[in-house]
Amino acid sequence: MSSAFIFPGQGSQHVGMGHDLYTSSAAARAVFEQADAALGFGLTHLCFEGPETQLIATENAQPALLATSAALLAALREGGYTAEPTLVAGHSLGEYSALVAAGALDVATALRLVRRRGELMAATHQGGMAAIIGIDEEALEAVCAEASGAGAPVVIANYNSPGQLVISGASAAIERANALAKAHGAKRALPLKVSAAFHSPLMQAAADALALAIADAEVSDARLPVVSNVSAMPIRSATDIRAELVAQVTSPVRWIASVHAMIDAGVDTFVEIGPGTVLTGLIKRIAPEARLVNISDAASLHAFLGHS
Repeated sequence: MSSAFIFPGQGSQHVGMGHDLYTSSAAARAVFEQADAALGFGLTHLCFEGPETQLIATENAQPALLATSAALLAALREGGYTAEPTLVAGHSLGEYSALVAAGALDVATALRLVRRRGELMAATHQGGMAAIIGIDEEALEAVCAEASGAGAPVVIANYNSPGQLVISGASAAIERANALAKAHGAKRALPLKVSAAFHSPLMQAAADALALAIADAEVSDARLPVVSNVSAMPIRSATDIRAELVAQVTSPVRWIASVHAMIDAGVDTFVEIGPGTVLTGLIKRIAPEARLVNISDAASLHAFLGHS
């Protein structure tokens, strides 16, 4: 078996996540305590008790998801699972969790970076996003080019799975693209409840500010290859990782290509570590033959340890 550990991004958070880990695993509990200390506020309480309105705010959701994924990873190691995956990858924010798994970032550094990333994204307050269902990549790329105007771009932000793409950009351009996509055969165009145009050129100011924080952060060479969101290629050097974390703010998440790259490297089993089942759901559509495992809470962790 050749495995990849994969880590979810924003949207997978829910009130109560990680609570059963905190009570059942000393290693997981230590991660949550470290998170509270690193950030200077009660992130653990927010994960366990909410309120949901605060948890879903991007400056909170990002460190909350990373802490929960890191706690699951710590509990997995505590449970005696020491096998290293062939590759690691994460979707958007999840890339930071993947870098923790690969040893390129320590948990405290990653938490502070994603907290800053969330604050900068929340402050952007321009543009929006929409999920476009049932249209191929080339057709949607042409739609985006047609719908974009001077200073009002719209681009594909997430290549999630065949027939499930997300666009991002200026609000007027999104509206034009939604209409054009339907005219070109898309089944649905669904506006997303987000505060800004993530993974688009409108995030450039956030990327520039985040670059300063990344330049000051301690980043190591990864001991495992990390499949890049931006290029869908494996990266390992600290220099490449720093560049990746800045570029991914304004670049699309190439998840389809990333999954194919992992399969081409021999991966046959994908282990999603974090709340929810979003990534394994996408991989079912990208690579139906792949073996899929979810480790999202104490019960699924113990089930995995019992079968591994």
